[in-house]
Amino acid sequence: MIQYLPILVLVILATLFAGLSIFASALMSPKKPNPAKSAPYECGIIPSHEPPERFPVRFFLVAMIFVVFDIEIIFIYPYAVISKSLGTFGVVEMLVFGVTMFAAFLYLVSNGALNWGRIRRSRDGDSTYEARTSSSTIRRVSSGEKTAA
Repeated sequence: MIQYLPILVLVILATLFAGLSIFASALMSPKKPNPAKSAPYECGIIPSHEPPERFPVRFFLVAMIFVVFDIEIIFIYPYAVISKSLGTFGVVEMLVFGVTMFAAFLYLVSNGALNWGRIRRSRDGDSTYEARTSSSTIRRVSSGEKTAA
């Protein structure tokens, strides 16, 4: 039972930290909200208008690619340290893990995560991506003209 003492201490410390953080935020939170205090903080720039459009789905697909590779690297480092002691079991498990990560990557690429041009649809129903240019990917907001994104 003594071997579980560090885990118990960690759980108690985590609970105390969470409780004290909630208590401190309630104690120090702004009491008189106004629009300036309620506005999101954007690097010190006060937003004068709403953004013209929502982020495209491709933005989130690129973020998912980053997360997939980040998770893969996090799990490959410990495997590299103890790979000799794991033997064939470790190799098989890393192959299964690698295939899973590669399948996730293929899914993201097949959904157009790396294609940044506009989608051009043909009469046959096929869709291709136009070349990526600054005029096809940047929406000009300040001049009032709208370029297709």
